[in-house]
Amino acid sequence: MPQLRLALNQIDARVGDLAGNAEAVLRWTRHGVEHGAHLVAFPEMMLTGYPVEDLALRSSFAAASRRALGELAERLAAEGLGGVPVVVGYLDRTEHAREHLGQPAGSPRNAAAVLHEGRVALTFAKHHLPNYGVFDEYRYFVPGDTLPVVRVRGVDVALAICEDLWQDGGRVPATRAAGAGLLLAINASPYEVAKDDTRLDLVRKRAQEAGCALAYLAMVGGQDELVFDGDSLVVDRDGAVLARGPQFAEECLLLDLTLPAATEEPPAGRVEDGMTIDHLTLTAEPLPAYAPAYPGGEAERLDDAEEMYRALVTGVRAYVEKNGFPSVLLGLSGGIDSALCAAIACDALGAERVFGLAMPSRYSSEHSVDDARELARRTGLNLRTVPIGGMFDAYMEQVGLTGLAEENLQSRLRGTLLMAVSNQEGHIVLAPGNKSELAVGYSTLYGDSVGAYGPIKDLYKTGVYRLARWRNEAAAARGETPPIPENSIVKPPSAELRPGQVDTDSLPDYDTLDAVLERYVDRDQGWSQIVAAGYAPELVTEVLRLVDRAEYKRRQYPPGTKISPKGFGKDRRLPITNGWREGR
Repeated sequence: MPQLRLALNQIDARVGDLAGNAEAVLRWTRHGVEHGAHLVAFPEMMLTGYPVEDLALRSSFAAASRRALGELAERLAAEGLGGVPVVVGYLDRTEHAREHLGQPAGSPRNAAAVLHEGRVALTFAKHHLPNYGVFDEYRYFVPGDTLPVVRVRGVDVALAICEDLWQDGGRVPATRAAGAGLLLAINASPYEVAKDDTRLDLVRKRAQEAGCALAYLAMVGGQDELVFDGDSLVVDRDGAVLARGPQFAEECLLLDLTLPAATEEPPAGRVEDGMTIDHLTLTAEPLPAYAPAYPGGEAERLDDAEEMYRALVTGVRAYVEKNGFPSVLLGLSGGIDSALCAAIACDALGAERVFGLAMPSRYSSEHSVDDARELARRTGLNLRTVPIGGMFDAYMEQVGLTGLAEENLQSRLRGTLLMAVSNQEGHIVLAPGNKSELAVGYSTLYGDSVGAYGPIKDLYKTGVYRLARWRNEAAAARGETPPIPENSIVKPPSAELRPGQVDTDSLPDYDTLDAVLERYVDRDQGWSQIVAAGYAPELVTEVLRLVDRAEYKRRQYPPGTKISPKGFGKDRRLPITNGWREGR
């Protein structure tokens, strides 16, 4: 049986950076060829980055993508790499109108190409287009209707893009009908908690349906609110794992495979689900037998807490680095939210690029300032203290405020200071709000909600405690100083805007609150379903009321890393003006 050495490059890409992404393809292709690869592959839309959103609608950008693809093929050949086929994702446009789809000629395509011997040898477009959660691909792309198959070293390799595996039908059964020896799927699948397990089950199932080995190549890195966790997979036709890449790390996954020989007569015609086979022979003859150098194996797996934490670190690092920001600034209250955000930022960027501002008021407890200082000592971040008492008094002399307005003035003074320092020194501000607070509106507009990015925006308060404890335990296990002061973890959470204030004055305990929120926000359960699950009707009514009335606040909150199946923003889109009330 023929042998084939794959080089699956699970690497990062920056949206819009065609030149930088092409350089990465060139560099990693060279690495694969130097290690004897016979087929090199890169993730979905590698050349343009993913997702490109409305850039897809700009004809100039699509034209630049196609031009960069052709230039890349030529450069690969010029550098002696053209003899090895390279599969790479890019943005394309249709050549002809697709009237039955309502799409004119020139409509965008989420496409991939096979580059070989200095030319674009074959192109194809994603067949199944996702249109749920964060995905809007029906808004942008025309689906492909071919099954691309390339013959490499005597093996027929079918090609697919991401959602082609996640939905039934299409290219998977077509691969079986075509008799391919390998199905290679390139992906840019965003991270969610526990998605790695779902992905493994899916890949195993699809390999069995396709009747051949399946290579699932994933992207890593971050783009705005999305993070990509890698975890590339290769399984045999029965679903047994042959190789598995690391999570949240760039890697060239090299693997030697023994695969069924291609039939003498290339497959052709229409197969399952109306797919038309587009077959191209690149190298017909199998290689002489060789001793495998890359037998596979699985990278160490992360537990759920470490996986979530690594995702949050990846999100901050990608947002800061890819946008060219030099450093970050956050308000440090001594509480657990800002402490966890600071730890994430230090791990993402290095403590020397993290700046903290402690802004005590007359209601701040002594331990709040002490805990902020202790956090700075443990992490090495830069801390300064600016009391806001005098500013607060000056405002109060000019306008009489009481109650909630007086409390929120303190928060807004802190927000103003943070933005002023950001403006003066060039840091971007990190907003420390968690998903529980965002859900019920427990934040102050233009106060603690100011900032350019929210590291824990998609993490419930119970998750904040979980990750803070995990981060300290992980540090202790390595013989390092735990970054988060223990007092920040064990003391009752409080905004400290009035004497003796704690969060539970206004909210249920977080274990109960988060359980209700998870059902309402993440699973779209209604009032009756949540009450039937055992929660008090009065409590459910109040929590749902708070969530519904806070939509206008969430619209004004900065972007932040998405780690749950349904984050606030693109995942969950509700009208601000809304007369519908659950259970009332």
